[in-house]
Order: sequence, then structure tokens, then C-alpha cells
Amino acid sequence: MKITKVGATWLRIPHPPDRVQVSDFGRLDSINTCLVRIETDAGLTGFGEAKATVGSGGDHSTLVTLISRELAPVLVGQEPRDISRLWELMYNGPRAHHALARGRAFPVLGRRGVTLTAVSGVDQALWDLLGKSLGVPVYRLLGGACRNRMRAYASGGWADEHAIGGQLLGYVKEGGFRAVKMRVGAMDGDVMTSVRRVRAAREALGEGVDIMVDAHGTFSVAEARRFCREVAECRLAWFEEPVSADNHAGMAEVRAATDIPIAAGESLFTRFDFLDLAQRRAADVFQPDMAICGGITEGMRIAALAGAFQLALAPHMAGGALMLAAGLHVAAAAPAGTIIEYFSGQRPLRLGMAREALTVQDGEIEIPDRPGLGVTIDEDFVRKYTVG
Repeated sequence: MKITKVGATWLRIPHPPDRVQVSDFGRLDSINTCLVRIETDAGLTGFGEAKATVGSGGDHSTLVTLISRELAPVLVGQEPRDISRLWELMYNGPRAHHALARGRAFPVLGRRGVTLTAVSGVDQALWDLLGKSLGVPVYRLLGGACRNRMRAYASGGWADEHAIGGQLLGYVKEGGFRAVKMRVGAMDGDVMTSVRRVRAAREALGEGVDIMVDAHGTFSVAEARRFCREVAECRLAWFEEPVSADNHAGMAEVRAATDIPIAAGESLFTRFDFLDLAQRRAADVFQPDMAICGGITEGMRIAALAGAFQLALAPHMAGGALMLAAGLHVAAAAPAGTIIEYFSGQRPLRLGMAREALTVQDGEIEIPDRPGLGVTIDEDFVRKYTVG
């Protein structure tokens, strides 16, 4: 089999006025993603998903251009089932032959950022193709499922102190969730406002629902440590990105000061970033995003690191059906996989892109058992929301 064409499409889905999100990232009035499509001479097509920002906002035109004009020439004519080799070609660029001959990386300058998100989308599409060519779901190719269903948590929680309880209870009722995540940090203005919101959430939810909190890396180390002290009685399931994702040393300080588990990794690239987190003892939970970290190939390497350091794996899932499916396959196959994020703000993209419904029932989601990623793209949806 040979790759005949590699394409990328920017999809932009406007938020209805009553679902516009406002947080430390500002006002997000749309959901954006990059749909990657790889065609072959065998008549099979693989699909993947990449994104220009963690939160699915922003302009994706650069990402589309990079995939179409830089990665496509490298991939066309190649055997798509040689996924590890193609990953090295994309990551190492013109020095890939040195890397493959010597058994170590010679990465191009773009070993982080938009280049790796482009690689992530392509990598997902290659795994989708491999599964389709063999008639099996991707998790079978990753070693088989450790679990057929994944526990899921509802991700959202932007409301103020007076409304946060009702907002989170709405998530619980919608999908039977027994775990929810809310945002804290700079969006609240000060530490104690975040503390009051968390206390209000715990009071509304009672003891039967886990609460995770996500600061998007906006607290200082001192603020994060104070926050942990103030919410100690709320029994949080984890505290996500308490400080900047670049401040691994500071994150380790926060972790050493509290028994609240620390989660991180949604904006990190490749196993090398996650190895540094592990060696610094900065996190309890790894959260790679399959549309950012390097795709399924790199996601499994990160999962192996989590297992080696006795850490949990809980992939970040802000995006559409393809990246959700990719994270599900990795989490199902990895022994370290524990729980899946189900992002309330991404519903139109997650449910509209695919003909299949990837939904949560009784707080759990089934792993797709169809060939490849198990996602059938709705081409009418793609045509409707294509930019340019």
C-alpha cells in the first residue's frame, strides 16, 4: 500500500450565544480543529485530528499549510503501515536517515509546537489506516484492551460561586458522571474566590462525586500552595496545572507541599517533556493530548513512562471525535489508563463530526470496537464548517 494524498482542513464551529466560554483564555466563540485525511492506492482513507491551541481556539491556517506543504511531500509514496518509521521521518526531517541509522533522535527545530501537533494528526490517521487495513480497532494493535469501558469525568465548570454547584450537578445528571472538573485560577481574580467556588461545589455535590480542579497553569507557586491548604477538606481528586507548564520545578514544589494529586501534561510535547516531569517528581497524573503530544505513537510511549514511574494516565480530551477516539484507544490499551475527559464545551464538534455517538452512560464510555479509530466522518458536517 502507498500513500497517494495527504490533506488538511480547518473546521470552525461557532458557539451558540448561550454556550460561549469565558475563562483565563478570554472569550471563545467557536470550536476549531484540523481534520487530517490520508488517502492510499488501496482505496482506504485514514483520518486524524490536530489543533493549533490546547483549548481548540485560534487560527488553524498555519497548521493546515504545514501538513499540506511540508509533511505531505515527505509522506506521499510511503508505505502508511510503517508508522514508527514515518514518525521518525516527520520528527527528524532531513536528518531522519541519521536518526534511524544511529538509533537516537536528530529532531528538526520544530520538535515542539505546531510541528508536533501536525505530526499528531498525521499519526492518528496512520493508525486509523492500519486498523482499517486489518479490519481491527486500534486498541488491538496497541496490545489489546486492559478495559472495554473507561470511567469518564465531565469537564467544564466556569460558573461563579453561586452557580457552580448547579452547573456541575447538571453534568452529573446528563451522563451519570461520578467525577467532574471545574476551572480555578486567574479567571477568579484571587485565590480565595477560587477556594469559595470549590467549597460551594463540594457542598452541592456531596461526597459521592469526585471533583478535579484545573488552574490552566495560572497560579504562582505560593498561590497554588495556599489554594491547596484552603481546600484540603474538599478532598479533591486532583489539582491540574497549578502553575505554568514550563515551571516543572515549581510544580514539584506544589506537589511536595500537598497530598492532593497533581495532574499535568495537556500542553506538553513528546515523551521527553513527560520524562522531565516524572524525574522531577512533579506530577501524579499524566495528561497527554493525542492531538498535541505526538499522536498515538508518542501517547503509548508516554503511557509506558507513566507505568514505569507508577503514575496514572488520563488523556486530555478537548476536541472532536477523532482525538477522543485516539485517547480512548490509548487509555484502554495502557495499564496506567485510569479515566477519560469528556469536555462539555466540545459537544458540537465531538458529536457532529462522527456518524457514531461517542457518549457517556452511567459515568463510563465504551471503547470503539470498529476498525481503525472507529469513527466515520460526516462529510456534510465537514463541508458545512470548512474554513476557506
